[in-house]
Amino acid sequence: MGKIKVTACDIKGLYVIEPTVFKDERGYFMETYNQNDFKEAGLDMVFVQDNQSMSVKGVLRGLHYQKQFPQGKLVRAVRGRVFDVAVDLRAGSETYGKWFGVELSAENKKQFYIPEALPTDF
Repeated sequence: MGKIKVTACDIKGLYVIEPTVFKDERGYFMETYNQNDFKEAGLDMVFVQDNQSMSVKGVLRGLHYQKQFPQGKLVRAVRGRVFDVAVDLRAGSETYGKWFGVELSAENKKQFYIPEALPTDF
């Protein structure tokens, strides 16, 4: 249905995804994931699980380092806003030790994709 805008980040594998939002007097509608749109944009991952968490103001969620069972993550904020950061901990990577952050909010509806090959985000 809708197309997405995908912006590659300075760290290989990280992407900011902006879905097309259809607004009218009733509110809005958007596809948060469409396999065909993602594949067309060069993102050919397979999603096997969908999680949602909620944090109250002032909470810092912990470090997500998954060495044994790595998972890609598609992160978004459905209420409020969050500054999400991914750090490249891949030894030997040209961007090792670098980080990228993006504000995700209910207003901008941006999503942040962190692949399983980059196992850290906080």
